[in-house]
Amino acid sequence: MHAAIVIVVLILTYLGMAAGRIAWLQVDRTGIALLAVIALLASGEMTLDDFGSDIDTPTIAFLFAMMIISAQFAESGFIDLCARTITDNRRGTAALLALTVAIGGGLSAILATDILIVTITPLLIAGAQSRGFDPRPFVIALAAATNAGSAATLIGNPQNIIIGSLGRLDFWLFLAICAVPALFSLVVIFAVVWLQWHARITRTVLAATLDPPQVALHPLDRNQTIKGAVAILALLVLFATPLPREIGALIIAALLLANRKITSRTMIAAVDWPLLLLVSCLFAITGALNHSGVAAEVFEFLTRHALWPDTLAELTPFSVLMSNAIGGVPTAMLLLQLWQTPPSGVPYALALLSSLAGNLLLTGSLTNVLIAERADRMGAGLTFAEYARAGVPIAILSLGFAVSWLALTRTLPLLPPG
Repeated sequence: MHAAIVIVVLILTYLGMAAGRIAWLQVDRTGIALLAVIALLASGEMTLDDFGSDIDTPTIAFLFAMMIISAQFAESGFIDLCARTITDNRRGTAALLALTVAIGGGLSAILATDILIVTITPLLIAGAQSRGFDPRPFVIALAAATNAGSAATLIGNPQNIIIGSLGRLDFWLFLAICAVPALFSLVVIFAVVWLQWHARITRTVLAATLDPPQVALHPLDRNQTIKGAVAILALLVLFATPLPREIGALIIAALLLANRKITSRTMIAAVDWPLLLLVSCLFAITGALNHSGVAAEVFEFLTRHALWPDTLAELTPFSVLMSNAIGGVPTAMLLLQLWQTPPSGVPYALALLSSLAGNLLLTGSLTNVLIAERADRMGAGLTFAEYARAGVPIAILSLGFAVSWLALTRTLPLLPPG
């Protein structure tokens, strides 16, 4: 009975995440995970002590620290400067689109994507509208470039941070494996979006009839921007030392919080607390699965029948399906909590493939959803079909190259031996 309760809660939780929310209620994925934890507490299958002990504190600490470091760039006005660099460019729409892809992809490799897109998306849309351009292709390019750029490093997006923390992956080895497919994906994004939209960017009623919306601006503070750049460089240096990455990141975050210009309340308010709560709840739910003994039985069954996705032929469709069904973060946590000793190449391939798979559909990643929500508020809403028209070829081409690259570098075999 105990195991049955845990299984039912787990199934309902992931079904709710696949739907994105509870029907007829304003309960999103974070709310669903929190309700699941409360259900386990109420049923006696989990205690508050269990909840605390099941959370992987280093992972949460690292996520928090990266958000603080990213908030430094948002509050210093650096992200605003990047947005102005894009929209003020006068060399034509091709250059504007190329800058969107390059800047979005580059920043997402080193900054927390949620903080980046919350800041840059309204500025990009307002700038495009003020010049009479249809902002939708730039929104698509920004979303896809953010997913692709964040695939290059272990600090770009939440699932990579989680996979890197749980798997104790090496930052520089990850960069060596994933940077080339990420760069190739950025080229694909520009090519696909340009081919589909270049004839319509300046010929749309949408861009011509909307007044440029008012958005919050952050004046550039050069000293604070330099401080943020030094913080990122120091973090990268610490990655090459034996110091645990979460401790190094927390030290740097603490130094940034001790700020004479930007209040600590402002920095802390920029943290994506719902995401941290979601991750904490998922740790607790998968922990309950381990305590009930179900995880051990599932592990034994999958191992006995050789059903683990330990080759590219198996891991690729798994990543595409699960990332677009329940999201990259829940997928990574569920798999790595059940499969705690995968082959060394699996975590690297999982991080890369799940990030690139997020470009397939509008609901494929949290980044896409957040950007689409902000675009809709500013009169530049995307339909599911509009995004898929670009997202499907982008994902297919990017994943095809990534699989070839992972096989070529022998990160993970393409097919099972024999």
